[in-house]
Amino acid sequence: MTAHVQKVTATEQAAATTPQNPQGAPTVEEARAFTDAAENRLLDLMIKAGRAQWVQETFITHDTEQISADADQQVKAAVSELAAQSRRYDGMELPADVARKLKLIKLSVDIPAPQNSKESAELSQINATLQSDYGKGKWCPDGTSSGASSGAAGKCLALSDLEHIMATSRDPAELERAWAGWHAIAPPMRDRYSRMVVLANEGAREMGFADVGAMWRSNYDMKPDEFSAELDRLWEQVRPLYVSLHAYVRTQLLKKYGPNVISADGEIPAHLLGNMWAQDWANIYPLVAPPHADPGYDLSEILKAKKIEPVAMVHYGERFFISLGFAPLPQTFWERSMFVKPQDRDVVCHASAWDIDFVEDLRIKMCIEQSAEDFSTIHHELGHNFYQRAYDTQPPLFRNSANDGFHEAIGDTIALSVTPAYLKEIGLLDNVPPESSDIGLLMHKALEKVAFLPFGLMIDKWRWEVFSGKITPAEYNKRWWELRKQYQGIAPPVSRSEADFDPGAKYHVAANVPYARYFLADILQFQFHRALCREAGYKGPLNRCSIYNNKAAGARLNKMLEMGQSRPWPEALEAMTGEKKMDATAIIDYFAPLKAWLDEQNKKDGAKLDW
Repeated sequence: MTAHVQKVTATEQAAATTPQNPQGAPTVEEARAFTDAAENRLLDLMIKAGRAQWVQETFITHDTEQISADADQQVKAAVSELAAQSRRYDGMELPADVARKLKLIKLSVDIPAPQNSKESAELSQINATLQSDYGKGKWCPDGTSSGASSGAAGKCLALSDLEHIMATSRDPAELERAWAGWHAIAPPMRDRYSRMVVLANEGAREMGFADVGAMWRSNYDMKPDEFSAELDRLWEQVRPLYVSLHAYVRTQLLKKYGPNVISADGEIPAHLLGNMWAQDWANIYPLVAPPHADPGYDLSEILKAKKIEPVAMVHYGERFFISLGFAPLPQTFWERSMFVKPQDRDVVCHASAWDIDFVEDLRIKMCIEQSAEDFSTIHHELGHNFYQRAYDTQPPLFRNSANDGFHEAIGDTIALSVTPAYLKEIGLLDNVPPESSDIGLLMHKALEKVAFLPFGLMIDKWRWEVFSGKITPAEYNKRWWELRKQYQGIAPPVSRSEADFDPGAKYHVAANVPYARYFLADILQFQFHRALCREAGYKGPLNRCSIYNNKAAGARLNKMLEMGQSRPWPEALEAMTGEKKMDATAIIDYFAPLKAWLDEQNKKDGAKLDW
């Protein structure tokens, strides 16, 4: 394992980030010195900001919010300053690595700060409070403040409590109350969010981008408009599969709840789909399960029956990566990660993976429960950690994934190998279900993966329009629901207005995390899975393939991981798959048996396709 990257002194830093010959033309040597010093400066600041954010998310107080905001401001101010200085090298013919680093300097933060120090501080403060408001959010049925915590113990429900209701209740009225209760945390964020948009756009324009949305879309080795078109192309590939699933699920929910709750041919009310954001429908599997397709096991119940505690669940995930040839996680991972929700304080439970020092201080932050969903999520988060370690010898600016969709896809690629055969091999299952059970297993997976696709797309469709000014603050909620209806075929369970701010009830909006990466990951993981199964010599149905314990597949995976962001993503994709273009045919192949079955059922039921 490599040691910390050598830090430059303040004197060296100043020399390298100040033009050596202000009156003359810049040189290649000067540009390289600039990028070398700039990336070390940013590395140092990002490590400090990462530590501050870790404390803020695992121990939410006014003071930790402020500490995190201050550290975040320093990163954003440095990026703004360095981005302005980097424009001195615009138009030069530079070595590929230097040119790439200059570009990545500008793209090294998601929310760019204005150069004005007062506005920069204001932006960081807004961002910290938005994230903390989300983490502290509670719904209090007795009418007390939704932000109440210790003083309302026993009265107020946190997100985890409300998610449990959404996942398990079959009472439409109770589901509606839980849905509306959580979404009530967001309206206080609205004014701060709109102010954030103004400040962040100012920072983006100072860096040479039209707005923050254009900046985000510039992070994919193609022009912003080309990236938008690429997402639309991928969506058109998978939309027929989603439409078939939507029609079938709507019909089954109509049978369960009746026409007074859901129509036979319109949008599906968001509260009926088992998830607070209707982004993952796996929790309603019992309501839509194909007949005679029960696989005969429930992983959640197995984990509970075998008393497999959260840390032990993480060890299962680690052993998968070890079986592919990767080294075990460092001891500090086990000492510093947060695996369960503390009982004595507010934390941000949203699962995340961390690389605090960009070398070996790897961690995950989760509030793990003994569930099949969290078992899969653990594999997802560890995918981040093993990716982070694989590229830790790259220069600091290249210590990232080929594009952000790759980072999200790696762990999910591994999770696709969590098959019944794998569960039997590791001792969690006694027998592998017959192929006749595959339709049920595919249905369960589609409720997770296929149902997510339009949601993964529309979040940033909304934000890109917000940042461009196409959506004004006066239309935030209206346009949010227009897009949800357009892409997902989902409707709110209760009437909504501009007094609401439903986007803020989603973590990634409150925390300003770009979301197109998750849509890409949903496509890429199947493309990666198909390639790794091919490398492993597997010939059968994709849904039955597990690469567990296959060193050849692990070597192919590592070849791509260790590249980091040093090369354009099509080259990394080719290293993994032999293909240079993102391709949704793999997800179509994976679910082909289910698609045929869905089409047959929809025809039999006379179900309307679309909404």
